[in-house]
Amino acid sequence: MSTPQSNAFATKLRVNLRTNPIGIGDRTPRLSWQLHDQRPGAAQMAYRLQASLDDPNFEPHHLTWDTGRIDTDGNTDIAYDGPPLKSRERIYWRVAIWDAWGQLSQWSDPAFFEAGLLDENDWKGEWIGRLDNGDKLTVPVPYLRREFQLPCTSIVSARLYISARGLFEATINGQPVTEDRFAPGWTEYEKSIPYLAYDVTHLTRKGDNAIGIVLGDGWYRGNLFHPPVRANYGPQLSVICQLEVLLSNGEREIIASNTRWQSSTGPIRASDIYDGETYDARKEMPGWDKAGFEGKRWSAVDRFAPPAAEIVPRQGPLTRKQEALSPQSIRSRGNGIYIFDFGQNLAGAAQLRVKGPRGHKVTLRFAEMLDEDGSLYVENLRQAKATDHYFCSGEGAETFFPSFSYHGFRYVEVSGLANRPTKKTLTAIALHSEMPATGSFECSNTHLNQLQSNIRWGQKSNFLEIPSDCPQRDERLGWTGDAQVFIPTAAFNFDVSSFFSQWIDALNDGQTAGGAYPDIAPDVFSVRKELKFSIDTHSRRHGNAGWSDAGVICPWEIYKAYGDATLLERCYTHMVSWIDYQEKTSNKLIRPATAYGDWLAVDAIKPEWAPTPCELVGTAYFAHTTSLMAKIAGIFGYEEDVERFSKLRTKIGNAFRQEFVTPSGLLAGDTQTAYLLALSFDLLEGTHRERAILRLVELIERKENHLSTGFIGTPLLCPTLSRFGLTDLAYRLLLQKSYPGWLYPIENGATTMWERWNSWTKENGFGDDGMNSFNHYAHGAIGEWLYRTVGGIDQLSDSVGYKRLLFRPQPGGGLEWAKTSLETSQGMARCEWKLKGTQFELEVEIPPNAIGEIHIPARNSDSIEFLSDPTWERIHTKPYKYSQQAGIYTLPAGIFRFRSQS
Repeated sequence: MSTPQSNAFATKLRVNLRTNPIGIGDRTPRLSWQLHDQRPGAAQMAYRLQASLDDPNFEPHHLTWDTGRIDTDGNTDIAYDGPPLKSRERIYWRVAIWDAWGQLSQWSDPAFFEAGLLDENDWKGEWIGRLDNGDKLTVPVPYLRREFQLPCTSIVSARLYISARGLFEATINGQPVTEDRFAPGWTEYEKSIPYLAYDVTHLTRKGDNAIGIVLGDGWYRGNLFHPPVRANYGPQLSVICQLEVLLSNGEREIIASNTRWQSSTGPIRASDIYDGETYDARKEMPGWDKAGFEGKRWSAVDRFAPPAAEIVPRQGPLTRKQEALSPQSIRSRGNGIYIFDFGQNLAGAAQLRVKGPRGHKVTLRFAEMLDEDGSLYVENLRQAKATDHYFCSGEGAETFFPSFSYHGFRYVEVSGLANRPTKKTLTAIALHSEMPATGSFECSNTHLNQLQSNIRWGQKSNFLEIPSDCPQRDERLGWTGDAQVFIPTAAFNFDVSSFFSQWIDALNDGQTAGGAYPDIAPDVFSVRKELKFSIDTHSRRHGNAGWSDAGVICPWEIYKAYGDATLLERCYTHMVSWIDYQEKTSNKLIRPATAYGDWLAVDAIKPEWAPTPCELVGTAYFAHTTSLMAKIAGIFGYEEDVERFSKLRTKIGNAFRQEFVTPSGLLAGDTQTAYLLALSFDLLEGTHRERAILRLVELIERKENHLSTGFIGTPLLCPTLSRFGLTDLAYRLLLQKSYPGWLYPIENGATTMWERWNSWTKENGFGDDGMNSFNHYAHGAIGEWLYRTVGGIDQLSDSVGYKRLLFRPQPGGGLEWAKTSLETSQGMARCEWKLKGTQFELEVEIPPNAIGEIHIPARNSDSIEFLSDPTWERIHTKPYKYSQQAGIYTLPAGIFRFRSQS
């Protein structure tokens, strides 16, 4: 390669949207990177990729792939085209780029990806555990151990491959294998069970070693849904694992799970996702997971038959400890009972620090709200006990944090303390799946800033392994309707690419043979006999409009946000089956009434009995997903499918207008949601569309600028109004502080999003206890509008991965300024604006290798000042267009400032 001349270089190298992954199952993974180049106009004109087998120095005889120069600005979704991966292989790779001036960069720092166990016969371990009556009641969790010896030869590397039916925590020589929690996670266990691969080289040593594993009920054997029932997937916990140690002489030592292991019970006497954990420190076994432990009382493990499900590499992130919060107040309730208020509703658990005599019991109860008398409000937990118990060992200061349970809470009631508590007695620790923060939004309105905080905390609280509906009651399920309305907002706040990739596999696994997606994923309904319904006909639990449509919408939104088509490709046949199912089960392309409609609409008699006809909701979504499928088919060049879906979409649109547009031009139901669906999904034309816009405004104004929508209509409200030039009305809706609206909960102290618009009101107190979550992210879908319209960061309609950015802030609502940023696939994008009287100031940052279309609000093009230095010939200091009271620029990478008179 020529001598590098450019200061640019490739950075943030990722494989399948993950950094240096170990244990991947894809033999031909996808690669991506970002360009680091701070110069205005920075771009990639070409790249060169090299890969080597287990050699970070890229010696020529180890190279397995060298692309040579590839002339493209593409840096995402690059298919690895070296030899297909074999089990355990580690491939190092690096990138060099030619910059916008044709100069060659240095090689990037090397990155790697490592294959897992790709062939079934790679597994040498057996499924082992401890036989108990766990299908009947909560029992002490199994502890498993084995000691082993390694030769007195240098250890090159060590990998632990491990999966479980249930949850596991693993240690080697007394040290945790990982910070991951709730591993291996929750999937459609009857179809697939994930395994993890961990680099444990640093934990192994020559001579005597020991490995320890603790198993928890988790979702596999613990309580699920309402009413809670145990052992939905199976009555016994078990683990399969193998520790592979590569020695310097080339030999590989394998320590696999088999009958040579021992089992016992220990201090975790009971553990359940819903009910909590009981820990008896008197039963601790110091050194049980280290070599030399006296294990005479331990018994041989039991061996279990392997599952029918496929054991697959885990693709998504696992849960870890996140923020730690100290209590804002501690209040005595008398009789040794104290209420700790952490000031923030969250999902996680409380870490207890305590001293007490041997056998002394401390009880922790969790709740989101307090009753009027200051006691915990627990009625909305339904049958979830949400209680942890700790029995002291009596040996000085002790610390407890549960291993296999979590709670949704702001308040913790503690009883049984031997001494008056301090703020160090209890720490709330948030738990959620690992998701790097990517977006930020802040503005001059403190209520909107709190709204953004509530949305983010709602997302963090419910993105624990799956996108759950709520983290506190006996539910916590992956409702698909909630996920699909919120996923655009989710992708602004955090990097959810791998998180959703993992969950969507469970969604696909839950699809019926006829093509209907489930309402929840993993599909608990399919394993609960008393909840089963007739499937492949229109049933209550599969094929529901707005819920099953997540099977198309979620993969599409991940593709749009991150520019990687891998997930779309993996899901394509599933998505086609969903369109086929809808076509077969419709009556002249009109969908039948489905279970949920515009769930929890303000005017609904019952949650599912909203005034918007369910048939209208279903047909609108049928049209929408069919339209998306035409676009998706085009990405892969499936021209016959493009033609089929395009024609079908036209027919559905015609059927919709014939069925739901009344002779007066109104829509059936005549609701805000009906018009929002029709307008957002482009189901009306000409005068019908104009009539629908006017009628939507009338319905909003009739409610005194309040919404009347539910889960389906609410996410469409502000975006649809802005699309049709009604952003001022959108602001009026958003900024309402009275019921119903986004700011009403904030006026009443909310720190997360509520399930209902009236989860609590001053007039009536708490809403329906049977379904009254105070941590439900669905109504947080407004966050997308905050980023795109208030903050001003979006991408052009034909762009993916924010390759072609759109900066179009629309000030209003009395806001004086807003600051928004987003870490995109290309790098950091930023938009900041200020409004002083009629003077508007804007600063945008376009990341390297991207371009930005910038709309500056202005009374005319002459009132716009370009305040940045034009340092490169591609930068034009005059708008190329003036439209809709904004000057429009198209600019390359860089930081640009403008001033205008609006």
